[in-house]
Amino acid sequence: MNRLTTFLQQRMEAVSGRFSSPLRSRRLTVVLGRWLGLAFTVCFLTGLFSHLLQDPPTWMLFLTRPVWLYVATQGIHITTGIASIPLLAAKLWSVFPELLRWPPLKSVVHALERASIALFVAASLVEVTIGLLNTFQWYPWPFSFRDVHYWLAWVIIGSLALHIAVKMPLILAHWSRRSDAAAIASDTEGEVPAGKTVPAAVKPGTGHGWSRRGFLAAITAGTGVVVLTTAGQSFAWLSGLNLFAPRRMDTGPQGVPINRTAAQAGVAEAALAPDWVLTVSSGSVQKTFTLAQLAALPQYSYGLPIACVEGWSQGAQWRGVRIRDLMATVGAPADAELQISSMEKGGVYGRSFMPAAYSQDEQTLLALELNGEPLDLDHGYPARIIAPGRPGVLQTKWVHKVEVI
Repeated sequence: MNRLTTFLQQRMEAVSGRFSSPLRSRRLTVVLGRWLGLAFTVCFLTGLFSHLLQDPPTWMLFLTRPVWLYVATQGIHITTGIASIPLLAAKLWSVFPELLRWPPLKSVVHALERASIALFVAASLVEVTIGLLNTFQWYPWPFSFRDVHYWLAWVIIGSLALHIAVKMPLILAHWSRRSDAAAIASDTEGEVPAGKTVPAAVKPGTGHGWSRRGFLAAITAGTGVVVLTTAGQSFAWLSGLNLFAPRRMDTGPQGVPINRTAAQAGVAEAALAPDWVLTVSSGSVQKTFTLAQLAALPQYSYGLPIACVEGWSQGAQWRGVRIRDLMATVGAPADAELQISSMEKGGVYGRSFMPAAYSQDEQTLLALELNGEPLDLDHGYPARIIAPGRPGVLQTKWVHKVEVI
């Protein structure tokens, strides 16, 4: 048994030696960990906000102002998610040889630390991969993206918190350059043990080629380039730099991108049918409106963005009937909550729930026009929902029923 243990230790140390680099240090790992932890925390909070808007708990507060709120939160969510990819790769590079230390488990705390790292790394790799593919609307897996993405986020945040708690003394010791130098001096008492990596900033002359500062600058520049060349699908002021994001602003029918066409939703024939009517109901009171009757009602026009959960957004001018005016025609109470039904059959978002905060907002419309023209069929003709501050998947297209629930 001892011979086997010795053999494994020698082999692990040999493999670890092949990946050794003077750039690796605890200080570098702490710096990268701070950046990655910040990116994951921001990504988690903005993603949680989006999820709660779609599956709201009873205490949920729905904000309709500023109208670009969801554009900002979802744009930041996608951007920080993409930025975390190079940061995660750099962090894994900085700690990879530590995974080859022998013995693999030294104590209960060490086992807890390794378990949290394994969980964090595995969940993070899956999370950023499926998140990136989601921006391209490519789903080559059999599970629900939204559910798995949501619960993996909790796993990541939980394992990250556990990892930070276990590593807190080490993190504090190497948080700043001054504390890092003090920790190294305390550990070595002027001598460097064999095999121990010392940061170049503390012990000049140990690095070759890249310095730690140069490595961090390269990671910062790489992350910045990735962000600048993809964030333009969410933020108009960066749209000119958008090279790699899957969506471009001002494209698609009527200058607005689309995710799902009428043909894909299987509604083209029903949406174009001349006998189409909108049904509005509250309890036993029910009314129907033809498209001509809706167009004869008072019309309102607002500039509102539409923001998709995949990260793209686009501002546009919408015109139509206020939802609260439609509710008034059937005597619905002001605090009524609504169910909006699309002609789409079987889609996950064929029906949407509209809380009173949106239904009573003056800018929430049953839109009939987009950018000065009747709605394109792929934008939801003959009528669709547009409300300030909501995810695009809840801006129901091809509407045929509005009900008080």
